[in-house]
Amino acid sequence: MLKGKAFKFGNGISTDDIIPGRFAHLRSNLPELAKHVMADAAPTFITNVKPGDFFVAGSNLGLGSSREHAPLVIKMAGASAILAKSVARIFFRNAINVGLPVLLCDTDGIKDGDELEINLIAGTILDLTTGNQLTFDKIPEIMHRILNEGGLLPYIQKHGDYKL
Repeated sequence: MLKGKAFKFGNGISTDDIIPGRFAHLRSNLPELAKHVMADAAPTFITNVKPGDFFVAGSNLGLGSSREHAPLVIKMAGASAILAKSVARIFFRNAINVGLPVLLCDTDGIKDGDELEINLIAGTILDLTTGNQLTFDKIPEIMHRILNEGGLLPYIQKHGDYKL
C-alpha cells in the first residue's frame, strides 16, 4: 500500500520539462540532478515533495528524448509512483527499470494536493481527500517482481534472469 500527496501536472510533460537541458551536465551526479526536477515547469515541486508522494500527470507524459534519468530523478525526489493517462513507451519502461511504478488511469478527478492511497496488487487508487476511488491497469506479475526488487538491475543481480 502506497500513501502520499498528489502533485498534479498537465498534459505533454516532456523529459525536458522533468530535467531541463541546462542541468544535463549533472547526469553523473544524480543526487544533485534530482534537486532540479521540474525546475522550470513547476519550480516548487522539488521543495514540497516528500517521500511517498505521487507524480500525477495527464496524457503523453515523458515525451521527447529518452533521458532515462527522468523517471529516476522523480523517484529520487521522493515520488513513490507516477499516475498518468498515458506515457511515452520508453519513459514507461525506464520508470519500471528504475523501480518506479507507472499507473495508467484517468487522472482528471485528482487535484493537486489530494491525499491518495494506492493498492498496487488490487489496482485501486483511493482519493482520501474526496472519497473517490479509481482503478488502473493491473501491473503484470513480472513487473511487480522487478518493482519489488527496486528495478531491473537489482532484479537481474539477484535472480540472474527473469521468467515471463
